[in-house]
Amino acid sequence: MTTDQGIVFLVGAGPGDPGLITVRGKKLIETADAIVYDALANRDLLPPDAKETGLPELFDVGKRGGNNKSVPQGEINELLVRLAREGKRVVRLKGGDPYVFGRGSEEAQALNDSSVVFEVVPGVTAGIAAAAYAGIPVTHRGLSTSVTFVTGHEDPAKATTQTNWSALAKTGGTIVLYMGLKTLPAIAAALIEGGMSPDVPAAAVQWGTRSKQRTVTATIATIAEVAAAEGLTAPVITVIGWPVILRDEINWYENRPLFGRRIVVTRAAAQSTALVDKLAELGAEVLEMPAMRISRLDLTPLRTEMTRLGDYQWLIFTSQNAVSIFWEQLLGSGRDARTLALLAIAAVGPATAAALLERGIAVDVIPERFVAEGLLEKLRERDDITGARVLYVTAEGSREVLREGLEELGAEVIVVQVYRSLRDGAGANKLRRALESGSVNAVTFTSASAVRGYVDAVGEELSLKAPAITIGPQTTEAVTLAGMDLLAEAEESTTDGLVVAVEKAFS
Repeated sequence: MTTDQGIVFLVGAGPGDPGLITVRGKKLIETADAIVYDALANRDLLPPDAKETGLPELFDVGKRGGNNKSVPQGEINELLVRLAREGKRVVRLKGGDPYVFGRGSEEAQALNDSSVVFEVVPGVTAGIAAAAYAGIPVTHRGLSTSVTFVTGHEDPAKATTQTNWSALAKTGGTIVLYMGLKTLPAIAAALIEGGMSPDVPAAAVQWGTRSKQRTVTATIATIAEVAAAEGLTAPVITVIGWPVILRDEINWYENRPLFGRRIVVTRAAAQSTALVDKLAELGAEVLEMPAMRISRLDLTPLRTEMTRLGDYQWLIFTSQNAVSIFWEQLLGSGRDARTLALLAIAAVGPATAAALLERGIAVDVIPERFVAEGLLEKLRERDDITGARVLYVTAEGSREVLREGLEELGAEVIVVQVYRSLRDGAGANKLRRALESGSVNAVTFTSASAVRGYVDAVGEELSLKAPAITIGPQTTEAVTLAGMDLLAEAEESTTDGLVVAVEKAFS
């Protein structure tokens, strides 16, 4: 979307956790023609298809200390002006808050000087958020009644400095240093020399609010030495003050059950959101590599059978995808749930049943074991299968167990295949690097086809580098055939059951 006159939005991306961007910032990203983003802005905030489609345009202008690939500030200013003059809606995505050590005000000045319309969308600054995620409040009654944000880039040993370290040492409040790892020894020495007790607690937080967050604690006298010994590298926020002692009591983020674990999700992208979100809530760093994607088949046979629904007594679904496609075609033909009123409906598992219930349809049969064999066991108990006409909506290449079993029970089964699962190697390169480094703790699988797609995407050798956690026995069988180690199998073949299995595996 373009306008006659472009506009630039200086948007704070927040401290790293993509959930901490403001609602306003997220909406602007979704409607941008161009996004100019920093090194510290989480890439997960970018539109997922932008690199493939070129919409919106993406410009990486991240500044990285000591990196000769960093884009000079003057060039960034010129880029923003040029894009706006082309009539584009431009999001300038900056880590944290644009006006807190982000040079956003300099960019605003440049835009004003060029008569370019701009707006500022504040963001959550890392100095508060990283401390909070480390279990450290920047103020606390009885411990600290003030907080001072200071750039750590200034070396106190310089002949001239804008920071009065001696006065800062005497404030008695919390001091938060931004990006000062290299100068931390000199800053600590200057504060102690200025009168701060060497016993004042301090903490260094690397990659604050992200799943790879690391925190070390010490005193102002030893924090630089401890951070170096622990191998902390930029970006780091350093918190100096007595509220640091509260970390042992209120360190919530790093105490989550899957914190520090890297878990791979291989489910089709359209279905993976719930699984990804639930694992992330438990603290896991989730690597998404949808091993499979859904491709619709010719739906003419389905539409034909929909005109004959009155000839059927049973309707059976074995996946959420089948339900979604069926329902779309039903509504598209001018019909609705009332068309199914006289049909008995079966679902192979609770996820499929839930997909139907969302559309106002309560299933008549759901098995205790969420596989075709389990559904057959339930149907054998009924007296309305023999002689019944059954419409079975499924995927291409689905197992013949259900159809054959129903026919043995005397039913007439019409199988309509509405989609196929195709291998999807999206994210495979990133995952290969993670597997090579040995940093993946487990790979989750929700189907046998996902196992095969994963092996094809990363290669047989790398597929053996991390153990598997499966949603059920059929998927476990595929994992075993692939030669992978099995870490756990879900007791209940649902997304929630898989999450529970992951949590138990690492408890």
